[in-house]
Amino acid sequence: MTSGTWSDSIPGVGTFFVGIDVAPGRYRCEEGRGGWWVRFTGPGGGDPVGSWPLPAGPTEVEISPGDFAFETHIRSVWQRVAPARASAGEAFEPRPVADPALKPELDTLVARRRPLVWLAPLTVLGIGLAGSPALGSLWLIGLAMMAVMVALGTPSMSLDLQRARELDRRRDRYLMPQDLDGPGLELLGRVQRAIDAVRDSEVNREGLLDHVDNAVTLPRQEWEIAQVLARQSRLRAEQEEPGEDDPPEVRAALRPLLDKLDQSVRAVTRRVEALERYAERARAADDALRAHRRLEAIAARAHEYDELLADTVRDDLAVPAIERLTAQGDELVRTLRHRLAEAAEAGGELPP
Repeated sequence: MTSGTWSDSIPGVGTFFVGIDVAPGRYRCEEGRGGWWVRFTGPGGGDPVGSWPLPAGPTEVEISPGDFAFETHIRSVWQRVAPARASAGEAFEPRPVADPALKPELDTLVARRRPLVWLAPLTVLGIGLAGSPALGSLWLIGLAMMAVMVALGTPSMSLDLQRARELDRRRDRYLMPQDLDGPGLELLGRVQRAIDAVRDSEVNREGLLDHVDNAVTLPRQEWEIAQVLARQSRLRAEQEEPGEDDPPEVRAALRPLLDKLDQSVRAVTRRVEALERYAERARAADDALRAHRRLEAIAARAHEYDELLADTVRDDLAVPAIERLTAQGDELVRTLRHRLAEAAEAGGELPP
């Protein structure tokens, strides 16, 4: 299992934590023939839901934000084609958050073990060759078949287990929703909704927000905010509000601590609001981009209307119509640039 910054694709073979390794959403593979997938939908990996064998040709799977892990064994790669769909009336469920530096760290550790894992089938085959003079060709054929089975199954399974062990040793490098209390989960949900809106926006996917490195900035913001929320949740659980029965000395001692906690909550809320402003600017830029493309499509066919107009009225009536269309296009381009600039400014407001 990998962990850390998401990409929009999932390797064909492996097991991946949802919210740590892969983003929820709808994924598509171009060739799934004979392969299979399993979604572990319950807490801690229970309640598996799977499909096997997959039909020939393209196939899709919907990975829910509430899923624990996704296991796959196909020949091609899963590509994310749409964000996760929210059911009507369904509340947003915060997902786990990982340190963005965790994925490359785990990938490096697992890559070092990959050559050793591939030695397993070679070892089995070597034993067969060594024993064949005494035990005969059937012995060699049997071990050759075993070597093939080991080669097909052992590497992916062994590396998955290695990733899981390494991830378990780094429990302080990721946070689960259960690590937060109610107020913390509410703020984390706002953070993740804003991040999803920016990451899934058209202007981001097409690189129009390239002056803001969202692939780096957004996971780092999410991780830093989640760490603060977890600490706030822990302190709230340890420290109750002063009660009427508490002595004045206890209330006096607790009040400064609670004031500092409130200040921290207000500070992190401002950071969340900055992310939400950025998401709103990205949505506005998307609206302008779609309108701009719509106008481009209209302009591409405008000559047909111009020809019609020229055939039926005098030229001096056709010219103002063309000029109005040109002016509308210019105004929409200025609007799109302004919206993109606003989005960039909102992204620049995020804490370094």
